[in-house]
Amino acid sequence: MPGKNIVVIFNDDHGQWALPAYGNRDLHTPTLNYLANTGVVMENAFTPTPVCSPARACFLTGRLASQHGLHDYIANAEDFGTRRWLENEVTLPEMLQRDGYEVALSGKWHLGNDVIPHPGFDHWFALNGDYPITAKGTYQYSLNGEIKSLSGFKSQIITDQAVGFLHNRKTDRPFFLFVGHTATHSPWSDHPERLVQHYRHRDLLDFQTGSAYPFGRQNLESAELMSRTEAREGLVQYYAAVSSLDEAVGRLLDELDALGLIDETLIVYTSDHGLCCGHHGIWGKGNGTMPLNMVEESIRIPMIFHHPGEALFSGQRRPEFVDHLDLFQTLMAFAGTKAPAEISDTYPGKSFLPLLTNELLPAPWRQVQFGEYGPVRMVRTPRYKLVKRYPDGPDELFDLRDDPQEVINLAAEPEHQSRIAQLSDQLTAFFEKHADPKKSGIRPDGPEKTNFTSPWSA
Repeated sequence: MPGKNIVVIFNDDHGQWALPAYGNRDLHTPTLNYLANTGVVMENAFTPTPVCSPARACFLTGRLASQHGLHDYIANAEDFGTRRWLENEVTLPEMLQRDGYEVALSGKWHLGNDVIPHPGFDHWFALNGDYPITAKGTYQYSLNGEIKSLSGFKSQIITDQAVGFLHNRKTDRPFFLFVGHTATHSPWSDHPERLVQHYRHRDLLDFQTGSAYPFGRQNLESAELMSRTEAREGLVQYYAAVSSLDEAVGRLLDELDALGLIDETLIVYTSDHGLCCGHHGIWGKGNGTMPLNMVEESIRIPMIFHHPGEALFSGQRRPEFVDHLDLFQTLMAFAGTKAPAEISDTYPGKSFLPLLTNELLPAPWRQVQFGEYGPVRMVRTPRYKLVKRYPDGPDELFDLRDDPQEVINLAAEPEHQSRIAQLSDQLTAFFEKHADPKKSGIRPDGPEKTNFTSPWSA
């Protein structure tokens, strides 16, 4: 299958706002700028769930959290991190491997049992268990089930292994390489000083000093880390992390080029979910506040496609609402892979490959985006966002055109009740169609525990 290689760079905690391709002029990311300028940028890309493990599960399975049942991040303590959370799901790697792909992981898995290679992978290099979350240090990795201890900057170690996979391939099979980077995850410190120094003394346009989010208390990272008292240093470290990832992506592109594979490979850059770095006074994602939030910076993600061959109609910026569920379907369509017949009708996402190749869509694209985080569900149109918390609220309605900072809750206003009813009906219909009642985030006994900090884990 010439031209069907796929590289997915799946970053951790990279907010859409933190790239020049999405308007941030402060960041130095020449490689990602190149991908965006010569590829396709999805301007309105979202995560289905704004926290690590469920978002990854949504992409890899093509199914909602209320279908695969994983609703929060997996803690490595006790038995949470040893269980295989996707063992009853059919994943994209499994389907690609079935159809002849050589499949590799390098970096973060975070879906249970990092040691033993999961079904669908021919090559496995995963961060293992209770690894330090710092950017630099000594870490344990599983290399095809063998535990290794390696020291250095995590981004460089992950890239070394991804480049090694490309360089050492022994077959002509098409490949799927999933690169799970972590640099932009907290604690936002210890990144290469040469990169930090680039930002430390600059006036940063996106440095946030506005009002705090008025609909919850600060939680987890947003309540505990030094970023609250040393916000500027936290931001420059975050920017340095983005620049280090840009260098990592550049190394991958150079290796593909050197091996003569660049014209035969689709490259996707995205992240599991967004992140607030002082936006709304929050340092974190959906669980950066309690109650859990669905603010734009938490749910918006970068999504950039690049294929130097003739597969993409490049130089586009697409406005359609898309998410990881659609990305799953798009990569399936690109590879010519089909899901097993017994589950083919269960997927909420749709392929947007025609948008990338300048073909006609079979039907008009949706004008609405859905999301969830445990008992919190969201429906968003181009202008309005409704956030419902089950079973008893509090609920929120925001006018994103007139109130982009999401500080004015319109949910109790009489003039918006018909709109709320309409959006609520759309939300209910979507989840009634797709959710599994036994795995739903709003089932009476609550989602299954994956850690001890979720609001339903008390």
